[in-house]
Amino acid sequence: MSIFGDILPINKNEEKKQAGGNLSPYLNFDPHYIPKMQPEFIYPDDSHMASTARRSNVALPIIGMSFMTGSGLGGMAGLYKGLRATTLAGQTGKVRRTQVVNYIMKQGTTTGCTLGIIASFYSCIALGVTWLRDKEDTANTFIAAATTGVIYKSTAGLRSIGLGAAVGLTLAGVYTLVTDNDNIWSKAKYNRL
Repeated sequence: MSIFGDILPINKNEEKKQAGGNLSPYLNFDPHYIPKMQPEFIYPDDSHMASTARRSNVALPIIGMSFMTGSGLGGMAGLYKGLRATTLAGQTGKVRRTQVVNYIMKQGTTTGCTLGIIASFYSCIALGVTWLRDKEDTANTFIAAATTGVIYKSTAGLRSIGLGAAVGLTLAGVYTLVTDNDNIWSKAKYNRL
């Protein structure tokens, strides 16, 4: 008999008495003592928790992809600016290479952080709107995008705030047209078939 009694038998005779060969060969105990695993998430389709869970599961990938896209686009813009500036300055060799790398890194980091912050605003606002409205639909996307534009341009004056909201609404509209299966374009495409 072991210190753990019937749970962890030591000799083979006690193993054969228990569960008739259902013992785990690696852990030397009967796996029936471990409770069966339950589903990790139990959400009905239209519940409050289901809609906020969908939004929160998408938030981090959106922020990460925005940062990476901004870094790539900013790096390409930095490469162009760096090559142009070093050519106009007449720099060559190691000095030119160092200056070009500095332009790439600075512009890539700046643009990546800017897009990452905008995506963070959008994700947090969309999650909050979904939680408040207790509904998951395209109106949440439009509200979150317009509010993000307003907040991002809030220090630049009323005209810039309106422009930020308009850009947010435009981007939300394009996103909705591309990704939503219940929009006008997808219905027209299926009606032609």
